[in-house]
Amino acid sequence: MSQVVVIGGGVVGLACAIELLRDGHGVTIVEPGSPGGEQAASYGNGTLLNPSSVIPMSSPGLWKKVPGYLMDPLGPLTIRWAYLPRLLPWLGRFLRAGAKVAATARALQPLLADAPALHRTLAEEAGVGELITRQGVLFAFPDRAAFAAEAVSWKVRRDNGVKWLELDEDELRQREPSLDRHYKFAILVEENGQCRDPGAYVAALARHATALGATIVQSGATGFRIEAGRLRAVTTRDGEIACDKAVIAAGAWSKMLALAAGDRVFLETERGYHVVIADPGIEPRYPVMPSDGKMACVMTPAGLRLAGQVELAGLDAAPNWKRAEVLLAFARKVYPGLPEDLPPERVKLWMGHRPSTPDGLPCLGLASGCPDVVHAFGHGHVGLTAAAMSGKVVADLVAGRAPRFDLAPYSAARFG
Repeated sequence: MSQVVVIGGGVVGLACAIELLRDGHGVTIVEPGSPGGEQAASYGNGTLLNPSSVIPMSSPGLWKKVPGYLMDPLGPLTIRWAYLPRLLPWLGRFLRAGAKVAATARALQPLLADAPALHRTLAEEAGVGELITRQGVLFAFPDRAAFAAEAVSWKVRRDNGVKWLELDEDELRQREPSLDRHYKFAILVEENGQCRDPGAYVAALARHATALGATIVQSGATGFRIEAGRLRAVTTRDGEIACDKAVIAAGAWSKMLALAAGDRVFLETERGYHVVIADPGIEPRYPVMPSDGKMACVMTPAGLRLAGQVELAGLDAAPNWKRAEVLLAFARKVYPGLPEDLPPERVKLWMGHRPSTPDGLPCLGLASGCPDVVHAFGHGHVGLTAAAMSGKVVADLVAGRAPRFDLAPYSAARFG
């Protein structure tokens, strides 16, 4: 068996580590922070485990909206002017990817299928099975016409095996009485699930990996020592770690590591925000995705979490907390029962970095410059959902087993 270094202690990296440990490999996890800690994207996502999330962010005709993204700093997707010159190569590919939504969805489907069940198994093994639930997710619309306006996306979902229930106004009110009455139609995707506390889940996976024999090194990976085409070590800020194989699962910080392994990838950070309201005074029964809000509204042990917003501004720019406040303001339009005056101590704001490729597909596969390095990054909005299957794919690649589905769409070489 091999000695494998997994670079990254987020949900994808830990799923990879656990699957590699199952195969009998020695595993070292290199992570500069604390797995599940607040600084990580895995901590602050929308909590949803959605096999239905096969639609990428780019869509046909999106290029027409770019001027609006530049002019509106508080819209659901915004681009900071100062970052635009550096973003242009990624942005051009992103806009062109909108013409390939159907192909992207077909590629994503096997990576997301059965995600709630796969995560439930992982969570139970880690002793936190109660964190994974599967009550379905409500997609709420002001009326049926608003749903019809998204007909193309829902047809693509149906073509990829997604099933749903259509709820009229009365059925919606019975299912979710906490919603504002301007929502008169909804789709309930019953196969979708939720990880109620992603931070606690990731921390539990880290403990489980350690119990299985993994070593966690708190450092930052800087590159690789490759001799005669074979990997000898991963280099870190604190020295080398000898190994036979390595997995790049460092999220938004994977770009330079991929380059060191022979692949120039187009990877950007989609800076996402969330708000958590402690003791919100309401008890929603379902996770809700309001069509007019482009956000996830979910209950967690800490309170009501409102997660969304996409800001393209790079890794180093300071947060714009007004974007989080937009989520809070819109939440009152979704849930009229929220208190008008919330004391500051009951409202917590967060910002993190989604690792996103322009075409909405992660990089999963062997590195071009060294077959001993495996890519597992760039999952964008589906990192939590796709993590469990990504771990199995990576373990297959390290073991030399035949892939369980076509990995060609995920190749980092697609960027040239």
